[in-house]
Amino acid sequence: MSDTQPPVIPAQPAPAGADSELRQEATAILRALVGRPDAEFHAGQFEAIEALVAHGRRALVVQRTGWGKSAVYFVASLLLRKRGAGPTLIISPLLALMRDQVAAAERAGVRAEAINSANATEWGRVQGLLEAGQIDVLLVSPERLNNPSFRETQLPRLLDTMGLLVVDEAHCVSDWGHDFRPDYRRIRDLIARLPQRVPVLATTATANARVVTDIEEQLAVGGTEVFTLRGPLARASLRLGVLRLPSARAQLGWLVQHLAELPGSGIIYALTVSAAEDIAALLSRSGFDVLAYTGRTDTDERMRAEQALKDNQVKALVATSALGMGFDKPDLGFVVHVGAPGSPVAYYQQVGRAGRATESADVLLLPGPEDKEIWRYFATASMPDEARAHAVLSALAEAGGALSVPALEVRVNLRRTPLELLLKVLAVDGAVERVAGGWQSTGVPWTYDAERYARVARARLDEQNAMLEFERTEGCRMEFLARQLDDPTATACGRCDNCAGRWFPGSVEEGALQAATKGLDRVGVAIEPRKLYPTGADRLGVPVKGKISEAEQASEGRALARLTDLGWGGTLRKIFEAANQTPDGPVSPELLRACAIVLGQWGWAERPVGVVTMPSRQRPQLVHSLGQGLAELGRLRYLGSLEYAGEGPRLGPGGNSAYRFADVRGAFRVPQEWAEDLAQAPGPLLLVDDLCDSRWSLTEAARLLREAGAPGVLPFALGLVG
Repeated sequence: MSDTQPPVIPAQPAPAGADSELRQEATAILRALVGRPDAEFHAGQFEAIEALVAHGRRALVVQRTGWGKSAVYFVASLLLRKRGAGPTLIISPLLALMRDQVAAAERAGVRAEAINSANATEWGRVQGLLEAGQIDVLLVSPERLNNPSFRETQLPRLLDTMGLLVVDEAHCVSDWGHDFRPDYRRIRDLIARLPQRVPVLATTATANARVVTDIEEQLAVGGTEVFTLRGPLARASLRLGVLRLPSARAQLGWLVQHLAELPGSGIIYALTVSAAEDIAALLSRSGFDVLAYTGRTDTDERMRAEQALKDNQVKALVATSALGMGFDKPDLGFVVHVGAPGSPVAYYQQVGRAGRATESADVLLLPGPEDKEIWRYFATASMPDEARAHAVLSALAEAGGALSVPALEVRVNLRRTPLELLLKVLAVDGAVERVAGGWQSTGVPWTYDAERYARVARARLDEQNAMLEFERTEGCRMEFLARQLDDPTATACGRCDNCAGRWFPGSVEEGALQAATKGLDRVGVAIEPRKLYPTGADRLGVPVKGKISEAEQASEGRALARLTDLGWGGTLRKIFEAANQTPDGPVSPELLRACAIVLGQWGWAERPVGVVTMPSRQRPQLVHSLGQGLAELGRLRYLGSLEYAGEGPRLGPGGNSAYRFADVRGAFRVPQEWAEDLAQAPGPLLLVDDLCDSRWSLTEAARLLREAGAPGVLPFALGLVG
C-alpha cells in the first residue's frame, strides 16, 4: 500500500534474521487494507515496519511522495494494537493533510480521529472514544502540544498508553527544513518524555543531508540509536519545465491561452494571497472553473475547494503554500507556479502533489520579477527580533502573571501575527509558557542565539541562489532537484525541457495578452472604515474604548491597489518599499488616470464636494499633486492639506493597532480657515493619502473633519498594505 496505491513493486526477499511470521502478518494486514489479495510491500516498507514493531526502534523514513509512508504507520499501528499497545499519535502540520490522513485511514479500516482547531465541537466525542480504546490513530497539530488543556490533561494519559509516535512532514522539525515551524521543536521534548518501549517514526519526502542529520539528532534524544531509511527521491512521472516571460501580464496571458491545454486538473501556485486571488479572478473572467485557496480562505470553503479539485469539478485551485504538504489527489495532472518558491526543496515538495498515480504530469515554473523581494521577507519571518523578544519578556515579567495576546499587544508594539509567532519561539526555548489565561514568563533566562539565526539566514540565502540556478540550469531539472535533496541516485530524467526539449508553448497571443492586461488594469480596493477603538488604548494614554461614534466615522474608502497585487501593485511597490523607494515627486499621469477610474467606478451614495489631503513628511509632492489632480479631474474644490499638531505621528509604519492609534490621536489638526467651508459643505469630502496601512491616520483625520462640520469623509489612497 502507498499513499495513493501506485503500481505494486514485487516483494523484496526477507533479510537475514527478519521475522518471517511478522512479514506474513503484516502482508495480510496490508492486503486487507488495500483490498487486493496480491498486494506486496514496496522496497523498504516492511523493513521500517519491522524496526518499529519488532524492535521498538526510532526510525526516520525519507522517501518520495507516493512511496507509501502512510502504509508504514497504518500497518505498524494495527500490528502494535494487536500486541496490546495503545493508539498511535500522529503529529501532522496542516488541516488539509489531517483530513486526507483520516480519510485514508477510514478507507483502510483504521479507526482514526483528529483534534485540531477546526473540529473543537468534536473534542469531547474524540476523548470519549480514546478513553474507551476505540481509536487506533489520533492526529494532532504541533500547536496542540502547547494547548494548556491538552498538555496538562490529555497528553500525560496519551504518554502512558501510546503505542507509536509518528512525526509526519518531519522536515518541519529542523531549522534547515524549508518549512520550519517553531511548534515542531517541542517534539524533541515530547520524545524525551516517552517511555523507552514506545517506538517513534519520523517521515518526510523533502529532506537533504543537513536536515536528515538534524532530525536524527532530535530523534536520538536520550542516546537512542536511529534507524534511517532513505530511498531515491526523483519522480519519474513529472515533466518539468521553466518558462521565463517578461512580465506578469505575459505570465497571466500564457495561463489564459494555454491553461486548457494542460492535462486534467491541477494547482496553480502563487507566492502571495493577493496574487492568488488576482489570478483566480482573471481566469474565472476568462471562462475557467478555478477557485482561490489561501490563508484568507474560510475553513469550510477550503474543504469545498479541496473536494472540488479531487472530484475534477474545477480546472485548478489557485493557491498559496496553504495548499501544500499532504494534499492527496493521485491523478493531479499539472502544477504551475506563477513565481518561484524560495528554495528548490520547497519547490520539489509542492510539485510532488502531481503525478502520484499517473504515468505523466506536467510541471511548469513561470519565474516572476518580484520573486526575490518576496523571498527576502519570508526568509526571516520566523526569526525573532532580539529587541522585541526582550520587550515581550519584560512585559510578561512585569505583569507577574498571565497576559492574553490582546493585553500583551498594548505593552509591546507588535502586531498580532508576529507577536504570536514570537511567543511560540520563546515558548519552545522555555522562556514563556501558554496557560489558561494567556501567556506567562517561566523565569528561565533567555539569550538571543545570534549565531544560530545568522547561520539560518545564510542557509536561506543559499537556497534562494540555488533556486535561481535551477531556473538557469541547462542540465536535467529533476536531477538538479534530487541533488539538492542529496539523493545519491540522482540521474537525468530524460523528460524535462532540458533533457527532451521544450514540451510547452512559449508564445502568448495578443488576445490573451489583452485579457491579462484588462485583468491587471482592474483597479479599486475597498478601505473598510474603523468602527471600534483598539483594545488597551487607555493603557497608552488615550481614554477611549468600544465603538467609534457614527458621527465621527469615515465612510468606506478606496485604494488604487494593494502593494501585493499583480497589476498596479508592482508600480506601487517601487514607490513605497524602502529597498527601492523612488524620490518624492508629482504623481504620474498614468497613476492619476488609474485613480480617476477608481473614482468613476466607486458607486458612492453621495458624490464628494471637495478634496483634502493628509500631511506627509516623506512624500508631500506626491500627496499634494494626487489630491490636486483628482480635484481638477472631478471639478471639485481642493481645500489643501491637514496640518500636523506638534510633532505629528512619530512611529511610522508597522506596529500594532493600539500603538498606531495612540501615535496618531491628536497628531493632526484642521486649518482654522476651513471652519466656514466645512460647516457649509453640502456633501462629503474626499480625504486623500499616499499609503493606507493601519487605517488609523485616516480614521483620526476623518474624526477631526467630521467634528469640524464635514457631513461625511471618503478616504482614498494610492496603495493599501495587506
